[in-house]
Amino acid sequence: MEAATSTPALKAKDYKSDINPIWCPGCGDFGVLAAMSKAAAYLQLPKERLAMVSGIGCSSRLPAYIDSYGFHGIHGRSLAIAAGLKAARPDLTVVVSGGDGDGFSIGGNHFLHACRRNMDLTYIVMDNEVYGMTKGQASPTTQPDWTRSKLTPRGTGVRRFQPTALALAAGASFIARGFTGDPSDLTRLIVQAIQHPGFAFLHVLSPCQTYQPEQKDWKHLVHPNAAEATDDPVEAARRIQMDDGMSLGLLYAQELPSWQPPHLSSATLPEIEAEFQL
Repeated sequence: MEAATSTPALKAKDYKSDINPIWCPGCGDFGVLAAMSKAAAYLQLPKERLAMVSGIGCSSRLPAYIDSYGFHGIHGRSLAIAAGLKAARPDLTVVVSGGDGDGFSIGGNHFLHACRRNMDLTYIVMDNEVYGMTKGQASPTTQPDWTRSKLTPRGTGVRRFQPTALALAAGASFIARGFTGDPSDLTRLIVQAIQHPGFAFLHVLSPCQTYQPEQKDWKHLVHPNAAEATDDPVEAARRIQMDDGMSLGLLYAQELPSWQPPHLSSATLPEIEAEFQL
């Protein structure tokens, strides 16, 4: 009798594709790639059951660097694509990646409805408070007095988005914040987000060394949450409004009904085509 053989456990390096990242040196998104690879290895996610979906932007290159199924979508539409994929293939682990411009500007409407629909998706937003791929314009999360961009030499003068507050108000059932400078904690948060049965929003502070070099100071400003995560949305709202935007960890988590359409028909393609014949 032949000895039984077991499949060796996948390691973080096994989840990285053979495509070399082209992010700028020092970009925080490298930390997300490392954390995502470690999280996948910790969960032992089968590569054929993992799908990475993104939109447009520096951070949206992530699916190319993960050895799994991936879809590089159009600007702001990553959550719509991911929702369709999850509806058709509920057995897949679907992780969506994007940035503050892609997710909160042109993709803002999709973000709101993804939160309230509460499908079982993980949404990782790498926030560097700037449009990095298109040469450093202000984004929805840019400080109103930021004057480095030639398009806003006197600052935007517009109040910035509060992503976590927006996610809570829209109905997200899991809200956390991580920092690329702490890859171990970020890995832990990604694991928790994927395991959460609903829409998990992970706001990641991801410094841009090229257009926001002052963000190097974030490593001195971030700090753990002062309290354990809450499942009370009223308490979560109070904490978020009092927060300085630099607290890390799980902020809010509650198990809410997760929307999933009825199972699709098992009809074959020829049978479906026959229904449309005149």
